[in-house]
Amino acid sequence: MKKRDFLKGMALLAACPLCTKTTLAAEGVHWGYEGGSGTEHWGSLSEENNACSAGQQQSPLDIRGAIKANIPGLLPNWRSGGKIINNGHTLQVTTAPGGTLRRGDRTYELVQYHFHAPSEHLVEGKAFPIEAHFVHKHAETGALGVLGVFLVPGSSNACFSSLAAAFPHKQGEEAVTVEVDPSGLLPSTLGYWAYEGSLTTPPCSEIVNWMVAKHPVEVDGADIKKFTALYSMNARPALATNRRYILSSS
Repeated sequence: MKKRDFLKGMALLAACPLCTKTTLAAEGVHWGYEGGSGTEHWGSLSEENNACSAGQQQSPLDIRGAIKANIPGLLPNWRSGGKIINNGHTLQVTTAPGGTLRRGDRTYELVQYHFHAPSEHLVEGKAFPIEAHFVHKHAETGALGVLGVFLVPGSSNACFSSLAAAFPHKQGEEAVTVEVDPSGLLPSTLGYWAYEGSLTTPPCSEIVNWMVAKHPVEVDGADIKKFTALYSMNARPALATNRRYILSSS
């Protein structure tokens, strides 16, 4: 086992409830995106959140100066269905079991996906209206593989429209999304940028292999407004690269 994978596994266990629940945000401590519990204060809200301020491999990033590399292609094989919840920080879909994402010789299991507005990752300083995060876990190492996809206004998207019609408006409310296929939120070409980083919410654990799709996906602008009516700003600002390499698929 590689050293980084071992450290990720240990970090994941130390950051429970990450190891046992589909939510990947800190529980028990109030945090938000603005004011006294906002992003600049996360590291001081609890000892568990120390990485939010002291970590050196934090996410998200402004994607600049990416290096072209022969990195493996992405092969998603996801399942339809799941349950969407308004968890007070975002709208999150717990997915049907059995969905996977293969990257080279590594296979991750899809756990959940959720949304941020505006996008957390930037590209050459540019933000997008929404960013979807598809959160996967590697069964053996505990490492997370998160695929970010930018959503922009344009043609209607059946998947996002179905989700938007079911968005729970109140914190704690849930809805079943039986027929929704998350693959509908993938671009037709899966070129991507890759780097090593962290969760973008407390406790900001540095256990994530990030993959950010280069091509945005069009969704109905009215559906974007349905999300932003509930969460108009739930994005952590881009952070320092700190000498990390951002790799770009050719």
